[in-house]
Amino acid sequence: MKITAIKKYKGSSYEVTVDDEKKIYLHIDIIHDFHINTDTELDEEKMEEIIYLSNRRKAYQYSLYLLDYRDYSYRELFKKLLGVYKNEDLCFEVMDKLVRGGMINDRRYAENLARKYIEIKKFGINRARREMYNKGIMGEVAETALEPYSDCAEENISELLEKKYSRYLEDPNDKKNIDKVKSSLVRSGYGFDDINKAIDNYFEKRKDL
Repeated sequence: MKITAIKKYKGSSYEVTVDDEKKIYLHIDIIHDFHINTDTELDEEKMEEIIYLSNRRKAYQYSLYLLDYRDYSYRELFKKLLGVYKNEDLCFEVMDKLVRGGMINDRRYAENLARKYIEIKKFGINRARREMYNKGIMGEVAETALEPYSDCAEENISELLEKKYSRYLEDPNDKKNIDKVKSSLVRSGYGFDDINKAIDNYFEKRKDL
């Protein structure tokens, strides 16, 4: 196979024409590393190696680009890379490099997610756990991150009742609106016992106002 043309494509990729017909896209560093230019001749095995290494380089850069915008779990980013590059070995190699460099750290990410979901979004443990699962964080890593918030339900629900649901809780006999609030809190991940207790306390406090 003979390289018959090389031209810039986009970013760090170049369009390389093989035998005047087949086009492949290589990272500029790989072109330099393998001294590829027009008239370079390569056998099939060497071409496969070059394409693999180029894709690995591009996958790593793509990962860094994604991580510039937000954190990812190992599972989440691996799935995203696999969807683009369709090669498990390549994706595992890229992920291992990211882990070694500290750019992927599931425990750190889990702690940040738990803080975001419980302290900021005021989700209950159950909802936070589901959201973390959707981000690729599960099992012991998720439970360890959520453990410091195991006693936050009462405080969080009370805050939600005051700031978000007070307009629905003007009448302790208004079952329709109270049930609406309860359903919303269940969707936010809170248990019925905690919800009922918090609502009872809410109306009890209102008696003294």
